Amino acid sequence: MFVKICGLSTAPDVAAAVAAGADAVGFVLTESPRRVTPELVRELVAGVPERVLTVAVFREEPAAYVREMVRASGVGAAQLHGNHPPAAFAELADLGVPLIRATSAAAAAGASCGDFGEDLLLLDSPVPGSGEAWDWAELGAKPPGGRWLLAGGLTPGNVRDAIAAARPWGVDVSSGVEVRRGVKDPALITGFVRAAKAG
Repeated sequence: MFVKICGLSTAPDVAAAVAAGADAVGFVLTESPRRVTPELVRELVAGVPERVLTVAVFREEPAAYVREMVRASGVGAAQLHGNHPPAAFAELADLGVPLIRATSAAAAAGASCGDFGEDLLLLDSPVPGSGEAWDWAELGAKPPGGRWLLAGGLTPGNVRDAIAAARPWGVDVSSGVEVRRGVKDPALITGFVRAAKAG
């Protein structure tokens, strides 16, 4: 099970995610309480081993901004939230990093990874980024094709049930490993990774 810990902003939190066995770590470079600067991201990713994918997260920004921030921050992947058309992914294809399309599960009904030219597909709750739990079983009945991540309301306590219900290729968490908005808890990060990878 591929596990991404998102919304990281401190070296200890990044270290906790890496030590726990996370496969990817995410940094928010768009309007959010978790927003960080590309300069800070560059510092944080410098200590991340190559086996862990580093991801910059964007929402509705133009491709030119995404391109600039990916290069400035030194991340290994870009995640585009919202209503980005296939043309946006085509425009960024020459960046040379994996592209992740993130959208609500409702908006992507019947989707498959790669439909927009993305390398990974992330399906979130009806209110993406809210951290609200939702009916993951809706996806389990007809899961997307290819490599896709489940997000939205996941916690160390419910991630195993969510995986069983939706049958994703991977999972993504941010608020579910926080003690308060924007502040991660290393123990919750460790618990989440262990639970997601158990069995």
